[in-house]
Order: sequence, then C-alpha cells, then structure tokens
Amino acid sequence: MTTRLRNTVTLVGLGTVCWAVAGVIAVAANADAKVIWTCVMGAGLGLVGIRYTIRRDRRSGI
Repeated sequence: MTTRLRNTVTLVGLGTVCWAVAGVIAVAANADAKVIWTCVMGAGLGLVGIRYTIRRDRRSGI
C-alpha cells in the first residue's frame, strides 16, 4: 500500500465512520426514517468507496 492510498482510504474510512456514528445517534434520538436511511446509505457508499479506492490503486497505482 502506498502512502497516498493509505491517506485516501483513511479519509474515506473516516467519513464512513462519521455516517455510522450519525446513524446510531439518529436511531437513539428517534429521528425520522429519512434521516436514518440517509446515514445508512452514506455509510454503505463509504464502504463502496473504500473498495473502489483499493481496486483502483491495484490497477493503476494512484
């Protein structure tokens, strides 16, 4: 793993964790379903982003 890839995966991972924490807080605060689904989709897309970043690095060498 190159340094730049680690930085990118760390950044995307941090955003994913933030969405997950926001989702837990939204559930605890009894928020609307729209808010909870937004957090779920944000975390899900973050996981896709991590996978995409790692695959892109393997193919092209960011």
